[in-house]
Amino acid sequence: MSRTVTVGLDGSRESLAAAEWAAREAKLRGLPLRLVNVWETVPLVQAPFLGGETQQHWSEQIPREASEALRLRHPELDVTAEQLTGRPAEVLTEAAGEADLLVLGSRGLSGIGGYLVGSVGQAVIARAERPVVLVRPAEPTGDGEAAAEEAQEVPYGPVVLGLDTNDPYDELIEFAFDAAGRRSTPLRVVHGWNLPPYFAYGLPPDPELNDRLAEEEAATLAETLSPWRRKYPSVEVVEESRPGKAVDQLVDASRDAALLVVGRRVRRSPFSRIGSVAHAVLHHATAPVAVIPHP
Repeated sequence: MSRTVTVGLDGSRESLAAAEWAAREAKLRGLPLRLVNVWETVPLVQAPFLGGETQQHWSEQIPREASEALRLRHPELDVTAEQLTGRPAEVLTEAAGEADLLVLGSRGLSGIGGYLVGSVGQAVIARAERPVVLVRPAEPTGDGEAAAEEAQEVPYGPVVLGLDTNDPYDELIEFAFDAAGRRSTPLRVVHGWNLPPYFAYGLPPDPELNDRLAEEEAATLAETLSPWRRKYPSVEVVEESRPGKAVDQLVDASRDAALLVVGRRVRRSPFSRIGSVAHAVLHHATAPVAVIPHP
């Protein structure tokens, strides 16, 4: 595996925002940045006014121009750009397996189109066995170059980790602690849990039971994070154990976050899925979302 931060480019505003985020991440990790554009031949019936050579020539400009702009903004960064041929989901999944981290652009719920959004982006996340980050661009505020430069000066918000204490996967937790440590920002750990379904039995709520459950859940969260606090003593950790849907809590926490980290169980089958929590936050969270695969 080549140690790089790799970003997929399709020329969209979303993928260019992902490239800028990936450049900053590569500098934090001390790794080179690899830009990948996937050229998939479009039948002439779908593009009657463009010949195959014209299509490829236009496509080749995407990584070349993006790499030139990134080198100007980040002269100390080692940037390489290449164009690969094939089905985007398959090529990008393979690229993820060769990198420390794969970064893709995302529109969330707004709009469709671009091979890094929608079905292809979801297919890559569902199949990749390395961390994948989806980045949504900020609202346009003017000149793109100026916006990119301003983005580099914005202080980092907290890193938010969505954690299920019934499945505290080590690589998921370590990724979040490492991300917070590199950014010198707090790690906010969000754990959502369910109250007993009183309504199903026609019973009134039991405040004492609720308080006891809250104490037990908070204690379990603290115990789970204790060894990681010792491993990363410089990282400030904020523990939040609350009743309610984890998805709602994570989406709310993403509003001021530098990065939202969630897990995805690896299922080696032709029908791999992202998982309900990861799927929901990918569509609704405003911060970049890192999806970390685990057994």
